[in-house]
Amino acid sequence: MECNLLVILGPTASGKTRLGVELARRFNGEIISADSRQVYRGMDIGSGKDLTEYGDVPHHLIDIVNPGYEFNLFQFQRRFLAAYEEIRGRGRLPLLVGGTGLYLDSILNGYRLTAVPENLQLREELAAFSLDRLIHRLREAQSRLHNSTDLLDRERLVRAIEIAEFQNRTPPEPLPEFHRLILGLRWERSLLRERITARLRQRLGEGLIQEVARLHGEGISWEQLEFYGLEYRYVARHLRGELTRNDLFQKLNSAIHDFAKKQDNWFRRMERHGTVIHWVDGAADPLAEATTIVSPALPFPDASSPSACLPILPVSWTHSGADRPDGRSA
Repeated sequence: MECNLLVILGPTASGKTRLGVELARRFNGEIISADSRQVYRGMDIGSGKDLTEYGDVPHHLIDIVNPGYEFNLFQFQRRFLAAYEEIRGRGRLPLLVGGTGLYLDSILNGYRLTAVPENLQLREELAAFSLDRLIHRLREAQSRLHNSTDLLDRERLVRAIEIAEFQNRTPPEPLPEFHRLILGLRWERSLLRERITARLRQRLGEGLIQEVARLHGEGISWEQLEFYGLEYRYVARHLRGELTRNDLFQKLNSAIHDFAKKQDNWFRRMERHGTVIHWVDGAADPLAEATTIVSPALPFPDASSPSACLPILPVSWTHSGADRPDGRSA
């Protein structure tokens, strides 16, 4: 059994892209991004694309839609599968690299999403419901909610009910069988905090505020910018006069630190649910450490060899019960 999917995950500012690129070069791979914001064109500094790091390594699911487009988990999974098949068809190794927990979880735990058509009869029925009654209806259809932001907006709530009730009637088919090897980048907490703060200063110096101003000038509303993650949310508030320049830095820096903790909690939750993650030390030589883990798995000498590469067992999408850590829609 040979690994057919290498995964690199970790908290923000942990160096996932750099490690993924180096491993792709060593093992004839191509990168598939698992980042919910890097799909958007022109959202470069705030999303941390670091495109120069890729060099000649092919990468996918970056710069594929325009800001304002409602990119969601279903579209991520559909595009991931297409990229995965293309890469495998070229005889190369797919590397899934990113820190958006829900995107990673949807692949690593075998959730298969299906296209859900609009149900006009259901929408007409729900039109008379209060917000509290809609929330109750959703919880009846899907007891473990994967996205709490659905509860904040009536239109999103109705759509969530529509999806949940459709999936209860029509269970999705499982994903193709992956044999994945998962590497995680780990840093001592104080060092990661230093890296986060230094990177924020760098991004502000590179023009983060100007990037957000340009996006708004191109028609992205302040309300939409709230949903594009912490950098865009806080800079938008600064541009609206709600935060001084100093307040912007202090509050955003603190929020990113909290976000990194939430990502760590997400990864620990994945481990508690049976996902095996091989952690490497970001402060040491993560490439060398990762290489010693990956090399025996590509390919295996024989079927009886001990392996860190595990098959993904398919489960239903509604298995996921945690809120998305970046606060954006799925």
